[in-house]
Amino acid sequence: MAKSKILVENNTLEEKLAEEDRVPAPRKRGRPRKVKSEELGEIQAVEAETEESKPNQIDDTSLENLEPKIDEPETVDADAEQKLTAKEIRDSRPRPEVCGILEIAEDGFGFLRFNNFLTSDKDIYVSPTQIRRFNLKTGDKVCGISRLPNDGERFGALLYVKTVNDDEPGLAIKRPDFEDLTPIFPQERLTLERTSKDLSMRLIDLISPIGKGQRGLIVAPPKAGKTTLLKRIANSIEQNHPDVELIVFLVDERPEEVTDMKRSLSSGEVIYSTFDERPQHHVKVAEMVLARAKRLAEHKKDVVILLDSITRLARAYNLVEPTSGRTLSGGLDPSALYKPKKFFGAARNVEEGGSITILATALVETGSRMDDVIYEEFKGTGNMELHLDRKLSEKRIFPAFDLNKSGTRREDLLMTQSELEAIWTMRRALSNINPHEVSEIIIDNLANTTNNKNFIQVIKKILGQDQKKYM
Repeated sequence: MAKSKILVENNTLEEKLAEEDRVPAPRKRGRPRKVKSEELGEIQAVEAETEESKPNQIDDTSLENLEPKIDEPETVDADAEQKLTAKEIRDSRPRPEVCGILEIAEDGFGFLRFNNFLTSDKDIYVSPTQIRRFNLKTGDKVCGISRLPNDGERFGALLYVKTVNDDEPGLAIKRPDFEDLTPIFPQERLTLERTSKDLSMRLIDLISPIGKGQRGLIVAPPKAGKTTLLKRIANSIEQNHPDVELIVFLVDERPEEVTDMKRSLSSGEVIYSTFDERPQHHVKVAEMVLARAKRLAEHKKDVVILLDSITRLARAYNLVEPTSGRTLSGGLDPSALYKPKKFFGAARNVEEGGSITILATALVETGSRMDDVIYEEFKGTGNMELHLDRKLSEKRIFPAFDLNKSGTRREDLLMTQSELEAIWTMRRALSNINPHEVSEIIIDNLANTTNNKNFIQVIKKILGQDQKKYM
């Protein structure tokens, strides 16, 4: 026991010397615990915890927290830190608003197209869940909020749908299918007359009036001015009917004509596939245009499609569609006409509301037997025809319309009774005159009047007041 007393006193002396050497001096505190030694037996030893002196503070720390504290860096899971950083980066990225035309793939997902309805790196992915939830279809104009593509992704994704075809998303869920709508004759007129000098638009209103839901053919030989005529019709619709959705669809056309058409329109949409593109390109764009028009009609909106030309579209389908083993005159496969007729036949006035109007040019006198066969196949499908005359255009008589061949079915639904009586009387009175002379007479009288109403009054005076005998 004497040895243990000496050992404790030595430890106490060493602790006092250590306290004097340290500045500031830490305070040693501890609680005794019993240890066993083979030589000394059972003694009390002190396990101390060093900490800064805290005067007038009671420390009731438990025994398990009396281990020495070492200043070491805080360890954090590297994977968790990386995941948190990636999430913060994703949340901080911008979420742009987008508007595009939806194209649904066979697997159920879709993409919003921006570049002329064709695939590009700017397309936005649309999940099958969103497509089913909002009853989305190919051709819908979808606007919403998107996110940028993540690492390893090519396309961004649509997060939130705000509008469908400029309407609330809820309306798209309840809309009917286009095939279930009831087609009727056009009953509301699309007036093309703008100024007194625009004789071509004034003459169309008189001899071949156009209504909402019209299915019209503009039959034209080469260099007769059909492209210029389409541009004027588009400008008239933009000015007189701003509520109508106008789509100008140019197939197999020259690039400079596309640029000229774009610059001439302010609000209409120009969709094109130039002659240097493959036939598959023509066909895909045509199907997207048709789907777009159907979706607008389902939302009770009026659509006008100006197609140039139905002949070139049929030629493209003739190259793309699988052969049926049968061939018409000129090398045309009968099965190649099915989808062009489906495109042209979509034009109709809908009883439930909305309409699709299609005015398509058909080429004749090109020297190709196939073009003549295509025109003959479409000849009986339209309810309005406007014929251009090459001889009149060669004489620089514009508009170069063949008045005897031009006309509209059920024009009585579109014209007033006064207009109808005057036009019918004029046609009967001039039926025995040379068609070219008829056109010159009418164009001269049209140029001398300020508007069509004044022209009708002049016609009544020239032909007399007894038009009823011709009725």
